[in-house]
Amino acid sequence: MNLVVNGDAESGPGGSAEPVGTVTGWVVAQGAPALVGYDVGGGYPTAADPGPARRGSRFFSGGNSPRTALVQDITLPATGPAGRVAVDAGQVSYTLTAWLGGYAAQEDGARLSAEFRDEAGTPTALSVLGPVTAAERGTRTGLLERTASGAVPPGSRTARLLLVFTRSGGTSNDGYADAMTLGLTTTGGRG
Repeated sequence: MNLVVNGDAESGPGGSAEPVGTVTGWVVAQGAPALVGYDVGGGYPTAADPGPARRGSRFFSGGNSPRTALVQDITLPATGPAGRVAVDAGQVSYTLTAWLGGYAAQEDGARLSAEFRDEAGTPTALSVLGPVTAAERGTRTGLLERTASGAVPPGSRTARLLLVFTRSGGTSNDGYADAMTLGLTTTGGRG
């Protein structure tokens, strides 16, 4: 089960390289993101460039702001196999995955972090993916998969996702992201 809402940029406004004011499932905390279609062209990633094998029609970009940030707060399940009883017993692990990338030899990039928090909002753990460098992409336009996993700390009740796009030069913020997921699995015992 993927706990991320609209981690694939498929919902809500967008489809072009023009920035949008709102993003379904996310709070725009800074800048103005774009939900760009893989068919836009003009140097943006296409279906022929490196990226998710099962990609939809769009991906996230940083728009034209020097720094764009999106936030999503996820409430972890209260009941069930990966619910609070299992979390507090140390029996739940997470996997955070994202396809991150950029444009050609530019160092514009995207970073996704998941910060687990307890009931009071105090951070209990942090996991960070990216950014993917131009060298890692072979100076090609495209997205590469990044993943991290670990134990969900006992007492965790929410996860805050922070998706940040940073421009290193030029006028467009060519940090890209797609196919973001946060999944939970039970490592033992009963939930």
